[in-house]
Amino acid sequence: MSAFVKFIGENVELTTSGNIKLSGILIDTGSNIIVLFDGKDFLYIPLVHVHFINFNCDSDSEILKPDEVPIGNQRETISLRNILNNAKGVFTEIFVTSNQSIHGYVTNVMNDYFVFFSPVHKTLYVPLQHLKWLKPYSQSHRPYSLDNEELPLIPTNTPLSRTFEEQCKRNLGKAAVFDLGKDPNKIGKLIKIDNGQIELVLARNQTIYTNLQHVKTVHFPSL
Repeated sequence: MSAFVKFIGENVELTTSGNIKLSGILIDTGSNIIVLFDGKDFLYIPLVHVHFINFNCDSDSEILKPDEVPIGNQRETISLRNILNNAKGVFTEIFVTSNQSIHGYVTNVMNDYFVFFSPVHKTLYVPLQHLKWLKPYSQSHRPYSLDNEELPLIPTNTPLSRTFEEQCKRNLGKAAVFDLGKDPNKIGKLIKIDNGQIELVLARNQTIYTNLQHVKTVHFPSL
């Protein structure tokens, strides 16, 4: 049982990784996740990324506790894994890297990563340890106002390995984009993964190495 159960329904302020401030009322909590409602959206936040928590804090506006939650069941103990499993096919916004959110939906949850389909980036592989928070859309909204034909809810047909490293190794020899391609040193041909180090050949044939543990997302444009 979470140590924060007794604070459910109270105002809370959080400081998360990246010194990002979040506030709302505490809706639910589990051993490794906390759920806030800020008056508009639900935020599912892994506790590993919560640096400070302040309960019983004053709020500038009164937030009414909602009757239902969009993901999960308040009668059951929640965890990051079962929230992600319940989020399959639900349009969501996830925050993983830098200051950029990704919009789409979860398709699969594996041992140490999950698969997220984005209409912009297509199939993304995201290590569980790097998910900062997940924010479900309201039922009436869709990413970028795309309709069912433009953004169908379809399961991935790509073969999946149980671990993130093995999934990356499945795609050796392919063009890879790490961390949404914000850094040109994270776009190239995936050559090898050995002892936790990724060997990548960049556009002008320069070889660099990057630590697999610090990779927050990867997608392969050819898939």
